[in-house]
Amino acid sequence: MDAQGRGRADNIDPADQWVLNPDTGEYELRLAPSAPQSAVPGPRRRSARAAGGGPGSGPASGSRTKSAEVPARESAEVPEPRRRRGAPEEPSPSRRGRRPVKKKAKTKKVLLWTGGVMAFVLVGTAGAAYLYLEHLNDNITSVSDDGASTGGFSKDKAINILLIGTDKRTGAGNAGYGDAGSPGHADTTILLHVSKDRTNATALSIPRDLIVDIPDCPTEQEDGSSKVIAGTPGARFNTSLGQGGRTPSCTMRTVTELTGVTPDNFMVADFNAVKTLTTAVDGVEVCLAKDIDDPDSHLKLSEGTHTIQGEQALAFLRTRHSVGYGGDLSRIAIQQQFLGSLMRKLKSNDTLTSPTKMVKLAEAGTEALTVDSQLDSISKLKDLGLELGKLNTKNLTFTTVPVVDNPAEKVKATVVLNQSTAPTVFRMIQDDVSFTEVKQQAKASKDAAAAAAAARLKGTRSAASEVRVRVMNGGAKGGSAQATLSWLQNEQGVTKSENAGNAPAELSRTTLEYGPEQAAQARKLAAVMGLPGTALKPGESVTNAQGLPTMTLTLGKDFKGAGVSLTAPTTVPDTVDKSTADKVQCAK
Repeated sequence: MDAQGRGRADNIDPADQWVLNPDTGEYELRLAPSAPQSAVPGPRRRSARAAGGGPGSGPASGSRTKSAEVPARESAEVPEPRRRRGAPEEPSPSRRGRRPVKKKAKTKKVLLWTGGVMAFVLVGTAGAAYLYLEHLNDNITSVSDDGASTGGFSKDKAINILLIGTDKRTGAGNAGYGDAGSPGHADTTILLHVSKDRTNATALSIPRDLIVDIPDCPTEQEDGSSKVIAGTPGARFNTSLGQGGRTPSCTMRTVTELTGVTPDNFMVADFNAVKTLTTAVDGVEVCLAKDIDDPDSHLKLSEGTHTIQGEQALAFLRTRHSVGYGGDLSRIAIQQQFLGSLMRKLKSNDTLTSPTKMVKLAEAGTEALTVDSQLDSISKLKDLGLELGKLNTKNLTFTTVPVVDNPAEKVKATVVLNQSTAPTVFRMIQDDVSFTEVKQQAKASKDAAAAAAAARLKGTRSAASEVRVRVMNGGAKGGSAQATLSWLQNEQGVTKSENAGNAPAELSRTTLEYGPEQAAQARKLAAVMGLPGTALKPGESVTNAQGLPTMTLTLGKDFKGAGVSLTAPTTVPDTVDKSTADKVQCAK
């Protein structure tokens, strides 16, 4: 039985026992049993009011550290104590005492994405009093981002939120789900990308059994000190959290290493989140194409449509033996169906016009979440929610990192990246390319600029031997200029090239500057390098070491290596499975 199908050949559910079968295949994961931890790994922060002055109730730290992992030129720093999150602004006297208005209220809407698989939760506090907002602030638990994030989302940029559901068995009724001593691994992980113009979003599921390289992770400890937890090459993705004291910031670093996308924030929730949030919205509608009676997840439902909540919702999300091929990838499909349905429920008038449901969601969402230290107040969550709330469900695409069975294993238990399609999926997210067809909102001037950039690639091209260029490193990985030079000379026939060292300044994007007489050379080099028209910068040529006119190729932060095209893909490969949140898909 393969890893994508039936899971482990010994018929042990990896969703319930994370430390089993450490010697599978040719990988030595060495997943030693971990000591019990707090509900969510890592230092947790609550206000003194919420924590009762006990351990962890001190001021939350606020400065960010920089890891040697991101990027190499940055050195690790010991984080300074973080400042406490700011309280929300006090409403004006004129608004105090007003009763909630059911319709046309100026509602503060907060979209919180969470759950054992992450739930999209719209929280509204119409006319809420100052003390109630303070109460919601006290519900929120935060964990240090350890410098692994961008520093928080921005309203004028694309948003990337890392959603982590753990298998922590704390809470009433959860101890019976397999390994009660689990420290809480990354059981379900979704990278949510929201486009800069807010017209579309992509929810990328990352399989827990995907083999990845987990980097070294500088991690804030309970006493405020910093400790670097050593990385592990060739490990299961799920061990980026919980194993060896790793916190959500380590999962964030692992995602950055894997996808090339640095998340702005993270949100974490355990099993209880699924139960409380689905109950708060009076259940979520799901569809089954056949009867299911799964003794492992405790799910028993007949074929057809059902509204589920609480324990039944958790069982639905955890079932895998009775759907698809019985593997973890089949369970991911179940999770994506559930999230799409929940999204539609939250967008419905039945939810949005009910102050009672809004208050329940506010309570459940803030209690269920553990967020990073850059997203630790109801005010910040409200701002994020307003941005996410602009989405139309038909333009929210669910997809999964393309994988294949691990060829190094005789007994298929893990998966590895599908190198033919995964880079395209990652690149589309990096370049903010929609996975769905959305109505274009670009202005005529932007269209004209795009047309002008495309026109630079059209026309005659010089022979490779006639191209004269100097290569500079303007933010790419160290050694990129020399590696590119060797590739151009030895494999592409661009022999009139030289290494000009580091550029005067770092660039986010790779550029090729050239003079008017070098346009044909520029088009040839663009074709060789896979440069988009926007990378070509007409101007004045410079001279090389021999005093001859030459172009300047500056490798920016987007440079992925010699021979890797920088032209953004515009469509999803046909072999990549995807679905949208506006359509019902019955589990088979």
